[in-house]
Amino acid sequence: MSFQVVTGAMMSCSFGAAPAAFVAAPGQTVMAGGLPAGTSFDYVPMLNIPTFGTCMSLANPTVAAATAAALGALTPMPCIPMTVAPWAPGSATVLIGGKPALHDGCLATCAYGGAIQFSMAGQFTVMVS
Repeated sequence: MSFQVVTGAMMSCSFGAAPAAFVAAPGQTVMAGGLPAGTSFDYVPMLNIPTFGTCMSLANPTVAAATAAALGALTPMPCIPMTVAPWAPGSATVLIGGKPALHDGCLATCAYGGAIQFSMAGQFTVMVS
């Protein structure tokens, strides 16, 4: 069993420089531990998934350009997450508004190759499977 992810949960990206706090969809009325609960469809860049500081992925065009301009020295650039698919796997048994509940074992992938995962669910009361 995993913990239900809520607004304020901490996450990180494998190519990001800093952790970021998750934000459940605006208007979410289902609560877990007193905070808005997330679903696997809360993956919108800069709405649900904020910046991770700077990006170090050469698949990111701005990082690649800055690195080329620096004669090959990796040059991190501002992170703008590019998630294009829902969090996976999502809860197999708990639905929130018809969508799988988001738990701390879910992963999202950035179009630039980063793996986004949770380090802390934001609450430690409600568990889902």
